[in-house]
Amino acid sequence: MQASPTEADEFLRKGIAAQQSGDLKNAIEDYRKALAIRPELAEVRANLGAALAAAGQFDAAIEEDTRALAVAPDKTAVRMNLALAYYKKGDFKRARPEFAAVHAAKPLDLSAAMLLGYTDIKLEKGSEAVDLLLPLERGRESNMDLEYVLATAMIQSGKEAEGLPRMEKVARATRAADAYVIAGSTRLHRREFHEARADLDAAVELDPSIPGLYTMVGQARDALGDTDAALPAFQAALRSDPRDFTANLYLGTMRLKQRDFDSARPLLELALELEPKMPQARLQMAKLNAMTGKNAEAAATLEDLEKADPNWLDPHIELAPIYYKLHRPEDGQRERDIVQQIEAKQQKAGPPKQ
Repeated sequence: MQASPTEADEFLRKGIAAQQSGDLKNAIEDYRKALAIRPELAEVRANLGAALAAAGQFDAAIEEDTRALAVAPDKTAVRMNLALAYYKKGDFKRARPEFAAVHAAKPLDLSAAMLLGYTDIKLEKGSEAVDLLLPLERGRESNMDLEYVLATAMIQSGKEAEGLPRMEKVARATRAADAYVIAGSTRLHRREFHEARADLDAAVELDPSIPGLYTMVGQARDALGDTDAALPAFQAALRSDPRDFTANLYLGTMRLKQRDFDSARPLLELALELEPKMPQARLQMAKLNAMTGKNAEAAATLEDLEKADPNWLDPHIELAPIYYKLHRPEDGQRERDIVQQIEAKQQKAGPPKQ
């Protein structure tokens, strides 16, 4: 016996009720039963797409939303669902034109604009996101969702001086650890260490489990000369991730300065294993070798570093006394002369630009 259109309507009603109650499995089944009777119903197909996306079945959701749009191309809500399905799937290139179409149809819809902005950020198009969102900010400065996405776009596009105050405003207003992390890491990159420390310490108080956070906290504290506070931060970083290159390097360097060679060596060796070409790790290992009597090994490493970057002062400083220990006084004197030449050039040039 052939099903009647009334039965399709009943399956639609049941599907909506199930979806509203969070029963996605039955909602999907009911919508599919309705479509088996009346496949032309765009509303049912759109609801099915939304239910599939909510269940994490993004490819199936995209298929249903696309078919629904083929029947009703002016359905902005369906296009938004399609864009969200692409976005949640991680297919930002396909999500963008759909969000752009929604924004064009509803230019005053702030949520559509912000989603388009987020997508641009994912596509490394922060400048486009700024151009889109900045005109919408006036009168909405207290909207922390808008401020967050705008600040992120500004920081990504190099407008850090404008983005950082906004991100820190969001962090204070919402007590959001991730906002403090973004601000703190950007401050750290800009060598604004006092501000970086304040932001990153605030993030630790809110959510110490954020990956890499303790490493940045340690870097900010170390840059300010607060070794006593930096040490436990790097130790916490290694408890979270024993193979954290930066934490191993910094902690190994600290142990080396304390002349705790037995503790420094495994940390620096692991750092080199993780990043064998990293100049700073190679420099610290050379210093350790020199301090523990392995002068030939130290000299070989420092000579390689000099060849790679003749104007880097540190390898020349370290190499001069090693040459004397190796009974190569002419080479030692040459290195001392090079050190004086580089220092004179640096003094003439003045401090590096921040």
